[in-house]
Amino acid sequence: MSLSRKDTIRRAVAQARRAQDDKQRLSGQVTERITSMRQYIDARCVLWYVHVRDEVRTQDALRGMLVETEREGKKIVVPYCVGDELALFHLRRWEDLSAGAFGILEPCAERRGQADRAVSVEELDLIVVPGVAFDALGGRLGHGRGFYDRLLGSVAAETVLVGAAFECQIVPEMPLDRHDVAMDYVATPQRLICCRSD
Repeated sequence: MSLSRKDTIRRAVAQARRAQDDKQRLSGQVTERITSMRQYIDARCVLWYVHVRDEVRTQDALRGMLVETEREGKKIVVPYCVGDELALFHLRRWEDLSAGAFGILEPCAERRGQADRAVSVEELDLIVVPGVAFDALGGRLGHGRGFYDRLLGSVAAETVLVGAAFECQIVPEMPLDRHDVAMDYVATPQRLICCRSD
């Protein structure tokens, strides 16, 4: 059975990402590039992912920004799995997280039901999006489970989508399906790629 173009890209880029040296330092450059964006500074509610395995690492940045963002009035949100969907949680303290599905740090079960922690997708001003690969037009390739595709398909048109990637994850062209949602920007250690034509 032949591999699809997406599968071929997914395998090649995942291997390159695994081999990427100095992930911690480079991840710091990516998160700094994102938090320096005017759109990020102006955002009141931001969805971050909590990294796992070889993704651009976000945990150090999240730990550091929790106190600062609460003081600024910025709401930091993280996702967690509920069936085939992502639910959204207002993260206030790092201790609110514990290992969940796929080994990813997620909100503790006892805190998920708290009404003041639930966040609707309509509240999000900016989303930091993980992915296996991206292209300069904002095309994104995930792990194939569709969690982020479903979430991104329901966000408001004005919500800013920022992919987080190492430079080795940028490919010349991404084959896209109808349900794929393009990024507005992709941040790497070296550059911020503007994917919008406006």
